[in-house]
Amino acid sequence: MVSQLTISSTEIVYPESDGQPMASNTTHFIWIVTIKENLDWFFTQNQNSDLKIFVAGDLLWYPVQGRNDLSTAPDVMVAIGRPRGHRGSYKQWLEDNIPPQVVFEILSPTNTREEMDKKLLFYDRYGVEEYYIYNYEANNLGVWLREHDGGLSPIFIDRKWQSPRLGMQFELTDETLKMFHADGTAFLSYAEIQDLLVKERERADSAIQRAEAEKQRADRLAAKLRELGIEP
Repeated sequence: MVSQLTISSTEIVYPESDGQPMASNTTHFIWIVTIKENLDWFFTQNQNSDLKIFVAGDLLWYPVQGRNDLSTAPDVMVAIGRPRGHRGSYKQWLEDNIPPQVVFEILSPTNTREEMDKKLLFYDRYGVEEYYIYNYEANNLGVWLREHDGGLSPIFIDRKWQSPRLGMQFELTDETLKMFHADGTAFLSYAEIQDLLVKERERADSAIQRAEAEKQRADRLAAKLRELGIEP
């Protein structure tokens, strides 16, 4: 007998995609991936074993159970207190009701003012503590922090800023936004990381070649000493 899986007509489906592309162009994509991967790597390497941190890019966040019409997909979000691992979406009620505390948006040419205003209202209503918007075309960084009165408020920054929650540092130069981990290590793109890996391999290979050359020199010297009746 073959049993059939039945789904209740009252079961609520929470889609794992909003049908929108992750990025509108290559520059937009690089910024998203650079922030997400650098944060994920840093916290994986340095986080306290008792502190769980979940980092995601372009993941739908549902803050209220039963409301699949309430969702948004931040370019990058950080949920402190939640473990790493795969998720099809971030259902807050399944995450000890912990909202992402830090959210990043990279402004693209396709984003409208109305869309970004709605995102700000969403993040303000559902518990985001730090909200960052970077416009790479205008080289402008917007920062909002949750104040004691409970709402997100814009913060004026003069070139440099440090995230209270993450410890990461922002430096707005005349050309671009630079980001650094709490220990001062610069955020690197995938291409920059690969370049460093290639250089590190070349240095390692060079060190091996030098060690081998020294060994051969020592072996020749030992053989010469033996010819002279001296045991090295």
